[in-house]
Amino acid sequence: MQFDRRQLLGGLAATPLAGLIPGSAFAQKAGINYWHHFTSTTEFKGLERVMALFKAKFPDIAVTQENIPNPEYMSKMTAAVVANARPDTCMVVAERAGDLVAMGGLTDVTARIKAWSRFGEYPAQAWQGSTVGGKIYGIPAFTFVNWMYYRKDWFAEKGIAPPKTFAEFLEASIKVTDPSKNRFGFSLRGGAGGQSWVVDLIEAWGSPIVVDGKMAIDKKKATEAVAFYAELLTKHKVVPTSAPNDGYRQIMEAFKTGQTAMVMHHTGSLTEIQAALKPEQFGTLPIPAGPAARIARVTYLFNGISNPAKLDAAMRWIEFWAEPEPAIAFLEETGYFPSSPKVAQDERITKNPIYGAAVETTTFGRLPPMFVGYAGWSETVVLPEFQKVLVGRQTAEQAVDAMMKGLEAALR
Repeated sequence: MQFDRRQLLGGLAATPLAGLIPGSAFAQKAGINYWHHFTSTTEFKGLERVMALFKAKFPDIAVTQENIPNPEYMSKMTAAVVANARPDTCMVVAERAGDLVAMGGLTDVTARIKAWSRFGEYPAQAWQGSTVGGKIYGIPAFTFVNWMYYRKDWFAEKGIAPPKTFAEFLEASIKVTDPSKNRFGFSLRGGAGGQSWVVDLIEAWGSPIVVDGKMAIDKKKATEAVAFYAELLTKHKVVPTSAPNDGYRQIMEAFKTGQTAMVMHHTGSLTEIQAALKPEQFGTLPIPAGPAARIARVTYLFNGISNPAKLDAAMRWIEFWAEPEPAIAFLEETGYFPSSPKVAQDERITKNPIYGAAVETTTFGRLPPMFVGYAGWSETVVLPEFQKVLVGRQTAEQAVDAMMKGLEAALR
């Protein structure tokens, strides 16, 4: 999961948002801190609302939030474990769970979680990110659901129906593109962070990535997928010419300012889009289906417990994120979807059409690849090789050859 796509806030130190109750012996014992790597204004607003709700329900448990910059998070955790100064509770992305468990930075809470009343609300895949060696180390706090934004007004002008497949997506992109107005069909993320979309298209065209720990890319299918995606620029010219270098900020600004008609991201950007465009101007859609599959990622971020000395109070905190009120409050501020499918059925979500695409996606979405070496391979091989195709330095087939070779090396 990548957090560099959000606006950074500087200079925010550890801040108590829920004070200790004077004279309360329980509060003195139960006060806990929470390490996280939130960075954006909307995330902090969401956190404030969750903490206010928690304080109202558990006035005897004081929670102090501590913001740790994401690039420093693992080094800070390592130092805290070595110094026996662990945080009580902490935010964890799935790819860090194994390392945190290995260093003794997370507490096994399997028994507590399996006895938890909401345990059965979650699908099995929701626990994969917080499970290491068969033991569970945390509870999903919220979910990133991949989806697509589109300009409803532009589509209405052209009499185009929202695309359900990538074939329809291409047709719509061509129809709404108008270079004379600096208007293009799609914001293609060919720069930082764009590797995940290349991998998704390869799977949507029917090629697996890794099977039983071995490279399993189908060269023909992967080449067709890479060619389709690159030709949005090189052949059809339905994306801005800046696409090879466009990262999160560029693709979102292009959509918000009326340069592009569609952009793929996740629910975490909803509040940003809502602030820039009127409700009648944009809508949300599930990611289009490829020739073989509809691939959309559902990524869970979880909260864990690092200090077992405060287990009871800490469990109340990490369980609280799964309750309807805090989950929906956080959704309203950030766009991050509730981790519990049951909470996602709350009428405040189901009766709001803007969330319809996310609700639908949770019925078929899948976890991102989680094999060891994926992050390095996708960032240092998949993305640069795809960029070479975008700028005309090699063919899609040559790019896939390099991806396959790089993947075999990464899996050794």
